[in-house]
Amino acid sequence: MSPDRTWLSRRLLLGVGQTAALVVLIFALTEALPGDAAVALAGDQPDPERIARIRESMGLDRSAAERLLDWCGALARGDLGTSLISGRPVTDLLADGFGPTLTLAGVTAILLVPLSVGLGVLAARREGGPLDRTVSALTSAVHAVPEFALGVLLTTLFALRLGWLPPTAVGTGGDPWAHPAVLVLPVLVLLSRPVCTISRLVRAGMIDAIASPYVAHARRQGLSAARVRWAHALPNALAPAGQQLARTCDWLLSGVIVVEALFVIPGLGTVLIDAVAARDIPVIQGLAVVFGVITVVVNLGADLVTRRLAPRAEAAA
Repeated sequence: MSPDRTWLSRRLLLGVGQTAALVVLIFALTEALPGDAAVALAGDQPDPERIARIRESMGLDRSAAERLLDWCGALARGDLGTSLISGRPVTDLLADGFGPTLTLAGVTAILLVPLSVGLGVLAARREGGPLDRTVSALTSAVHAVPEFALGVLLTTLFALRLGWLPPTAVGTGGDPWAHPAVLVLPVLVLLSRPVCTISRLVRAGMIDAIASPYVAHARRQGLSAARVRWAHALPNALAPAGQQLARTCDWLLSGVIVVEALFVIPGLGTVLIDAVAARDIPVIQGLAVVFGVITVVVNLGADLVTRRLAPRAEAAA
């Protein structure tokens, strides 16, 4: 078996192991939550018989090991369970909120790569100059502002004072594409930190790559400056940025929750907040599994891209 296939097999097995460990950890954490879910669902004046029925319907009268095995079997069939509050399948609830969340994350990801790479390359080409110092100062300043504070600031300025953009998604019917202006402020908030981080990594990677022996050799071969920059220096500069991009997806999952709450967008973040408030354990577990699996898959993809862009460097395991 070739080294690439051996590495890919190991990485896939690691991803499977991470997913299995994630499922067990999610179950253990929900089991460790304080209080009794059956008592909470029974209301302010719980009847012991009602509590017993709820515990039986939730499977709480069985051992944790039995419930874990049943849950894992259901997950393997694509069944995330049933909401304790609405009685709807968790997959249906996630499907309802998936569209707005996917729109936010997709638009952010599409804009993130060109903006980050462009800023990083631009700063690296003017290393030490006024443009480089300005970009570095702005990215450091913006990165220091928490997402929630930045969202409030942008909403106050552009929505409430200037009236250029809508402050929330209320009245859009849950379809951001029907009112594209609603996406502007949330996407700006989601872009703020990742653009700052990745552009700085690209800048540092470009500076190191331009000073490397293989770039000097390419120049001696008479290649144009543009080809040396884009075909030789940039792919190796993107290797660490690719890993950071994967970690950014982890941040986006939590950032989407904050942004959806701030701008009243009915996505997966709103579903999670409502489920936590109502102590709807199956919905919380289902969302945690979906977010965790997305993280594992995205990190696997980042490792593949990193190995392809910079085969000299060992991809992170």
